[in-house]
Amino acid sequence: MSNRTPEREATRRRAGAWAIRPLPVLVALVVGFVGITGAASAQMENREHALRMHDRLVGVPPDASTLDAMELLIPTDPEAAADLAMQNPAFYNSTLKTWIAPWTNEAMDVFVPLNDYTATVIGIIRDDRPFTEVLTGDYLYIGRGGNVDNGQGVVPAAYSPTDNLHYEQLESMGVDLSDPNDFEAWPQDSLPGSMLDASEAAGIVTSRAAAEAFFSAGTNRAMWRFTALNYLCVDMEALSDGTRPIDRIRQDVSRSPGGDSDIFLNQCSGCHSGMDPLSGAYAYFDWDDDQERMVHTRGQVQAKNLINGNNFPFGYVTVDSRWDNYWREGQNAIFGWSDSLPGGGYGAKSLGEEVANSRGFARCQVQKVFKQVCFREPANETERNVVESIATDFEDSNYSMKTVFAKVAAYCMDDN
Repeated sequence: MSNRTPEREATRRRAGAWAIRPLPVLVALVVGFVGITGAASAQMENREHALRMHDRLVGVPPDASTLDAMELLIPTDPEAAADLAMQNPAFYNSTLKTWIAPWTNEAMDVFVPLNDYTATVIGIIRDDRPFTEVLTGDYLYIGRGGNVDNGQGVVPAAYSPTDNLHYEQLESMGVDLSDPNDFEAWPQDSLPGSMLDASEAAGIVTSRAAAEAFFSAGTNRAMWRFTALNYLCVDMEALSDGTRPIDRIRQDVSRSPGGDSDIFLNQCSGCHSGMDPLSGAYAYFDWDDDQERMVHTRGQVQAKNLINGNNFPFGYVTVDSRWDNYWREGQNAIFGWSDSLPGGGYGAKSLGEEVANSRGFARCQVQKVFKQVCFREPANETERNVVESIATDFEDSNYSMKTVFAKVAAYCMDDN
């Protein structure tokens, strides 16, 4: 007796219909299903990339319309998506401010008030000025006086060379550093109490904040050390080269510390042989603790450059602001110093040109952005080559830091 009921027979026929369906039809159905799910997956991945990119550049979630627009750009032009993210004011008021703040002080503390150094670097990036001007520009960024208020008619204190109130109050008022109407470049020689003319201003090197941090006390060698650290990404130990001439090492450096000349030859000369002839560029600068301001005495060497002359009376005596780059040869030629420059000159501005036009300067800025945006250092030779490629693009884009941020953000958008 057959156990086939009408219901079971109908089910058997439906199953058979699928079993005898032509193979190409089955394949088409499966491929179609995979295509649909694949497209959905790609769309989800694009949105995740956009969200991650925005978070790393800006630090706050995007609004819905920005996220939608970035998502559409991710597959074909991720750098444009990054540019869109950087239009958020938080990129300037938060990301850049906290990124730059450690460059302004010896402790490399991020928790310092807004100052003219930080504000000027933010302004250079915002206005897409050549980033080489960070060491050569004849301007600083300040608030636009009466045009800046907190919505209740309160304006910040005027810029002063003897205090930081102007910037602290801009910060406490929450002034938008991304807004050119509130925040703009002013020639350094036009600022109240300036001791500089346009040919002597050297970007952030001649800012009040940098002077307080790096011209205070000491012998102004700190200004060179932190210029190298922040803009060549290298500290003095790595620059040390015992093969360079020692004729420009100052009198205050003993040639036999502790009675042992080997210490000088093996531990001291490698740094001082290059650092001393470079830091001569700052011979006319000092920081006045009483007035709390930078001092510049045109044509007159500051006394700090001549202290401890008895340590080695036959050492170099600073007579002007002459500087020479002995590191153009030897191991530090790797920084790619520009052949179009003479490798020597007078004053902080021309030294800034020497540094800013080196390949090492371009490479360093990309390395700093890579660490900021990717949350890590380049991991291998391939990524170091990526850094070199973006450094070339940086130079070719008239040193646009926005270009660097966009290209690095596009590269790292796959990172988890």
